[in-house]
Amino acid sequence: MYAIIRAGGKQAKVKSGDVLEIERVKTDDGELVFEPLLVVDDDGNALSDKTALGKAKVKAKVLGETAGDKIDIFKYKNKSGYRRRQGHRQKYTRIEITGIEIPGASKKKAAVKPAKAAASEEE
Repeated sequence: MYAIIRAGGKQAKVKSGDVLEIERVKTDDGELVFEPLLVVDDDGNALSDKTALGKAKVKAKVLGETAGDKIDIFKYKNKSGYRRRQGHRQKYTRIEITGIEIPGASKKKAAVKPAKAAASEEE
């Protein structure tokens, strides 16, 4: 099951257990709740009805804050001595998706095998 969420003006495709960086969000309790734009379950059925999506939730746990790469800004005009130098580092919040909840959906959980375990079983 995966969902499309909107965070910081950008959209991201997430599933349970994903770790991603979104634009900085202030929170006191360390948990975030997103309203999904689209949810696709394990059978491939897409849920896009606004009334059903209004009740659905994507829960995330805040792992910490980071800063992005340094961006150097340099303005220059020839033969006039005009030079301006500036820098910027965007702040990000690192989150881990803990679950996708759809009211009325069955509570079955698929057994997910790690990649190493699945590869060793095939041999």
